[in-house]
Amino acid sequence: MPSDQPIRVVLAEDGVLIREGIAGLLSRFGYDVVRTVGDAAALASAVSAYRPDLVLTDVRMPPDFTDEGLRAAIALRTAYPDLAVLVLSQYIELTYAGELLDIGSDAGVGYLLKDRIADVTTFAEAVRRVAAGDTIIDPKVVQQLLRRRRDPLQRLSEREREVLALMAEGRSNAAIARTLVVSEAAIGKHITSIFTKLDLPPTGEDNRRVLAVLAYLRGQPPARRVPNRNGRHS
Repeated sequence: MPSDQPIRVVLAEDGVLIREGIAGLLSRFGYDVVRTVGDAAALASAVSAYRPDLVLTDVRMPPDFTDEGLRAAIALRTAYPDLAVLVLSQYIELTYAGELLDIGSDAGVGYLLKDRIADVTTFAEAVRRVAAGDTIIDPKVVQQLLRRRRDPLQRLSEREREVLALMAEGRSNAAIARTLVVSEAAIGKHITSIFTKLDLPPTGEDNRRVLAVLAYLRGQPPARRVPNRNGRHS
C-alpha cells in the first residue's frame, strides 16, 4: 500500500454509540474507516468485500454475546495473513486469546481492554503500532495468559467447570444433565470441549475422564469442612 494512502479499517462493535465513537476517533487520527458492522458475520463479509489493512473488533457480539468477535478475528487472521487485527474487550476472554496471538503472521495483532480507549493517546498509539506490524497486548491480558499456562483449568468456561466438578463427584453424563437442567447431548459437547482445552488426546473416553478429574482435583484447594448441626464436621 502506498505510504501516502490512509490505512483502511473495518470496525466491528455491536454497541452503536461505542462504534460511532471509535469510528470518529479513528477518522480524527487519519484512518479511513471503510465499514462499520455490528456482528461477526457482517465483519467477515466486510473484510471480504473491502479487504482492509486493519480490523478492529469487539470480543462479545451477537447472537450469543460470548466470544464471536474473537473467533472471527482468529478466522480472519488465518484467512488473510497480511491483515492486522486489534481486538477490544470489556472482559478478558482467554479461551481463544492465546490462539489469536499464536497464529504465525507478519501482520500486527493486539488485544486491549476497552478501558484503554479512555486514554485517547494510548489507544491511538496502539492502533498505529498494530497497523505497522507490532504486537500489542494489554498487561492484564498477559498476566491472565501466564496464569492460564500455569493452570490449564483457567481455559475452561464457568459451565465447563461446573460439569467437571460434577464429573469429579463420579456422576454420569445423564446425572450431570439432570443436575444442570440441560440435555445430555449438551453435556457431551461440554465434556469434549473440556478434553480439548485440557490437552487430553483421544486415548479412550474413560481414561480421559479420569485425567480430567485429576487435573480438576489438583487445581482445587481442599474443601473446607463445615460442622453440621451436631457440631461434627461433614
